[in-house]
Amino acid sequence: MEPSLRTQVLAPTDVSLLRGMLKMFGDAFQDPESYSHKPPSEAYLSKLLASETFLAVATIYHGQVVGGLAGYILPKFEQERSEFYIYDLAVAESFRRQGVATALFQCLQGVAAERGIYVIFVQADYGDDPAVELYTKLGTREDVMHFDIPPANGAA
Repeated sequence: MEPSLRTQVLAPTDVSLLRGMLKMFGDAFQDPESYSHKPPSEAYLSKLLASETFLAVATIYHGQVVGGLAGYILPKFEQERSEFYIYDLAVAESFRRQGVATALFQCLQGVAAERGIYVIFVQADYGDDPAVELYTKLGTREDVMHFDIPPANGAA
């Protein structure tokens, strides 16, 4: 990874970086509507970054977010430990294949070890070969089924 790139866990004061991550996600996933249409308030994002159950890691190049992952710490009930679910992970197109995603994972793995998180898990879509290749390099594949179940009122 290029020396001018830095990877860090976002703190409650890093709302502008989280907003940059949201924009980068919208561009990378070709879905700006989901990531920019109804932007959360600064107070909401700051509270989210301060939460014990949310974590965001960003790679920054000259003040711009060029890679990021965001996910949720899931406290377990059967033992005093947690899992981490990566909800979103993306790297800006011009920074792919330069070690950015690996650096994001390495940062996350360090934080996970500090916080007693015993496993990190992530989903990949069929046909997303770069993601499958990365995750295969980093961990063990499980074939599972995923179901989306709406709440009682049908709103999602």
